[in-house]
Amino acid sequence: MDYPSSRRDDVVDLLHGREIADPYRWLEDPDSADTKDWVNRQNAFTEAELASYEERPWFQRTMSAILARPRAGVPVRKSGWYFVGRNDGTQAQDVVYVAESLAELLTGGRVLIDPNTLSEGGTDSLGSFTVSPDGKYFAYGVNESGSDWVTFRLLEIATGDPVDDVVREAKFSEATWLPDSSAYLYVHYPSGGRSEGTETKALGAGELKLHRIGTPQSEDELVLRLPNERLYFEVEVTEDDRYVVLHIFEGTDPRTRLWVYPIQDGGLGEPVKVIDEFAYEATFVRMAGDRLILRTDRDAPRGRIVSSDLAASFVDVIPEASSTLVEVHGTASGLVTVSLVDAQPVVTLYDLDGGNPRVVELGEGGLVALNASAKSDEVFVGFSSTVEPTVAYAVSAVDGSVQVLRELVPAGASYTPPSVTVSRRVEPGREVPYYVISRSDLPVDAPRPTLQWGYGGFRIPVFADYRPGWAAWLEAGGVLVITNLRGGGEFGSEWHDAGRLKNKQNVFDDFIAVAEHLCATGVTTPAQLAIHGRSNGGLLVGAVMTQRPDLFAVALPGVGVLDMLRFHLFTVGAGWASDFGLPDDPSQFEDLLAYSPLHNLREGTAYPATLVVTGDHDDRVVPLHSHKFVATLQHVQAGDAPVLARIEVDTGHGFGKPAAMVASEWADLLAFAAHHTGLKPEL
Repeated sequence: MDYPSSRRDDVVDLLHGREIADPYRWLEDPDSADTKDWVNRQNAFTEAELASYEERPWFQRTMSAILARPRAGVPVRKSGWYFVGRNDGTQAQDVVYVAESLAELLTGGRVLIDPNTLSEGGTDSLGSFTVSPDGKYFAYGVNESGSDWVTFRLLEIATGDPVDDVVREAKFSEATWLPDSSAYLYVHYPSGGRSEGTETKALGAGELKLHRIGTPQSEDELVLRLPNERLYFEVEVTEDDRYVVLHIFEGTDPRTRLWVYPIQDGGLGEPVKVIDEFAYEATFVRMAGDRLILRTDRDAPRGRIVSSDLAASFVDVIPEASSTLVEVHGTASGLVTVSLVDAQPVVTLYDLDGGNPRVVELGEGGLVALNASAKSDEVFVGFSSTVEPTVAYAVSAVDGSVQVLRELVPAGASYTPPSVTVSRRVEPGREVPYYVISRSDLPVDAPRPTLQWGYGGFRIPVFADYRPGWAAWLEAGGVLVITNLRGGGEFGSEWHDAGRLKNKQNVFDDFIAVAEHLCATGVTTPAQLAIHGRSNGGLLVGAVMTQRPDLFAVALPGVGVLDMLRFHLFTVGAGWASDFGLPDDPSQFEDLLAYSPLHNLREGTAYPATLVVTGDHDDRVVPLHSHKFVATLQHVQAGDAPVLARIEVDTGHGFGKPAAMVASEWADLLAFAAHHTGLKPEL
């Protein structure tokens, strides 16, 4: 194909004795005139190609219908108020409603904040929100154009009136209130960590600060400054109002330090360093008298619940089991847990001492959210399936009774998803489990176009859950495959360790093994197989398409980490070292170079039809990864299959994206996959 031109410069780095060419280094500057021109030309080329696909209008209509479906999130109770996000199907962003009781929320409630008014194009979104303990203030974070940067603002809940109090340059945090409601803690990154225009600079070290309501941000108290940019905070206040609990993480590594600060005189005392090394995961749950209840993987790869004194002397509350313990929350009467049984979430209630277990009967699929508090026995849980968005439940932690909260969903346009069959399979060679989902009325006696999805990293479990595009692909007659790969969180810390650092290749081998098994068992063929993943999943797609270009017809890497030799130099990239390692280390450099998608593209190779998706304001996985990969792949592609870039303007890594943009992106991805795998929806 006659692709848009991409200038090749003579840039060569000498890394650990190796010469590494980087001819598209200039694409690392997203705000340069050259890069903007390149983006415009690539988008125009992609639009011209996709406009010729007869499958595209069908997917556009179907995705528009899916995103026009009314929906609601999972309620949460905070300081006596009930909140939920709703969307009538016509809104770019979900609207937050508030009520004084669950019954009032179910009958409608009152609009507290409409994020659709935050920006003209609907690209600014509401991130986290918290409520002051006295129930007066609603502290909400605004993310502009999908950025990770947060600006905190306040509303008075009773009136909905804004409060003249603003905190800027926060990131990866929420407003954590002190018990007297006079101040909140947040994580601040000084302005030196934020560049003008589209951000690419390395983030810099964070600061834990205390902001007192009604005072300027310049007077905020510094509680703790971290020594380097690879350390991150998570902060919460114990339900008995005695301590601020601080988790300190090294990047995305779940192993944590655990400090507690006594709350005294409207501020914080000196911290007690309960755990002061990165040796294992230890997540605070609630207090039990003078002891901390923790979830930990110390001596328990699949997780256990312990009580601990301030010297980290652990006593089992709920020992390790064969299932994987992924969440624990406090309730007024005890504990509520989420365990994974072969990647299927199971919710269980316990007394505070770990006794009297009661499994809560809920729907199957993926866990969307579990909202609970040690100050209440109301638990709210959300589940989804591959074709059904969130269904919310209210669960009593006292007797285990369940109420389905379908009344939360507003009236609006209807969409009936296809009836599907979900089967669980295991690839026999490496024993990789995966789901196969297809329309219930279609025969399974012949191979069909198939979309294979995966992630495999950062101890994040993958479920057979809802994504807007799944229903459209299945309705069109395609098969959907969701893989549980090493590196994820489905089977505990050992499963995670088997897919990171020197073991990262296992993730790619697992995915390839499933693809081969799908072909061997007649589900699909290489000519009918498309692969998709986002972020770390985008890395997965980039790696396997370079290693086995013969096995796939279509590759759809979304917002992927694709340059494994320079990822650590931009925004939060250095924080991913727990899974990837760092190219500054000679040994880890060799591991990274061996699978780096950008550096393993070879001239003379016929690669699958590829549509690379990114956002020009992505400040998590910056767009340079996708830009350089596309330019290189277009340069080396020896086959006839197209290589396209779809670069969304004024959006980031994906969260907070307006509904119309979500529908448009999915329509293009699925139309591209259908066109090159032979899937023919009803035209």
